[in-house]
Amino acid sequence: MTTGVAVAVTPASASVETPDHDPAFALHRGGKIEIRSTVPVRDADDLALAYTPGVARVCTAIADRPELAGDYTWVSNVVAVVSDGTAVLGLGDIGPAAAMPVMEGKALLFKEFAGVDAVPICLDCTDVDGLVETVVRLAPSFGGINLEDISAPRCFEVEDRLRDLLDIPVFHDDQHGTAIVALAALRNAARLTGRTLGDLRAVVAGAGASGVAVTRILLEAGIGDIAVSDSKGMIYQGRDGLNPVKQALARDTNRAGHTGSTEEALEGADLFLGLSGSTVSERAIASMAPDAIVFALSNPTPEVHPEVAARHVKVVATGRSDFPNQINNVLAFPGVFRGALDVRATTITENMKVAAADALAGVVGDDLSPEYIIPSPFDERVAPAVTAAVAAQARADGVARR
Repeated sequence: MTTGVAVAVTPASASVETPDHDPAFALHRGGKIEIRSTVPVRDADDLALAYTPGVARVCTAIADRPELAGDYTWVSNVVAVVSDGTAVLGLGDIGPAAAMPVMEGKALLFKEFAGVDAVPICLDCTDVDGLVETVVRLAPSFGGINLEDISAPRCFEVEDRLRDLLDIPVFHDDQHGTAIVALAALRNAARLTGRTLGDLRAVVAGAGASGVAVTRILLEAGIGDIAVSDSKGMIYQGRDGLNPVKQALARDTNRAGHTGSTEEALEGADLFLGLSGSTVSERAIASMAPDAIVFALSNPTPEVHPEVAARHVKVVATGRSDFPNQINNVLAFPGVFRGALDVRATTITENMKVAAADALAGVVGDDLSPEYIIPSPFDERVAPAVTAAVAAQARADGVARR
């Protein structure tokens, strides 16, 4: 077989499906993406322009003026999708080879939704220094870096260091893609219930990559109060054993001083945001404030079943496609990179992320309802709206080069 998947030998009577009969394997055979030329090579004249000797004139010009690479190579429209395979979807640490189908899928989505070329790069390296050094060495070939499925807390340091070292956008989608879409959905959920973000008291379950990023963007957007829990309970100042990321969360959140469990903190809360893979009881959801909001985003099993939550709250969102209000990163990252690449941004600022969320929320418009607080990824208005907002904000923030 050419799929590289080991298949156990089973009796002919067994009902286990083999890869040959699984439509997912059929779709993935040979990979999901390819590289195609954008110019014809029909004769010797075409060859002389596309390659030697014509290419030498372009190379010499770029050597003299490196910024011309953005005009005369594909760099201005290509993103590296980089992973070490340590936190893949709901699969965990499965390694770089097994992560490749996901990274290929990410590259496919970049192209399909925003016309951005993307190259999946799975690195056989998990230490922070090695990851940073490798990506820095690769960076001249790309206009942006999309970090993907790198486990916390290493992902925070990897992104921070790369942002300091590179003059192209660096974006960890597990953090910021989730955060942008969650903020967009929450803006509409709050509007639906007659409140603003500043009116809300929120409880976030999960202090991994997405939990931290969602908390940070909600703080930036003016959430009324927000507290975060991990597997040991609420995060608060003075709690033992907090890593630097959680120490910073303790400093900036939990003004009410919750020290117990997630469920205890939910009593009277306006918003529950689950990014933990844990479970929350129906009793705890029922104890929330009137017209509360639940975003139970863990996949494939939400922290509370959406139908159970809906008995007690006004709005429910999940990370799943089989329930209303899916918080799906594909609503954000294609347009974010399209906008950043279009203006050749040197970075992606916090303001650009908030602008992306606001634009995404605006797509819903007057069609807002408890079952429609966020548009579908297939809504053709999404990517252009996010692209325009990100590009405009990059110019306003002074990080655009054109």
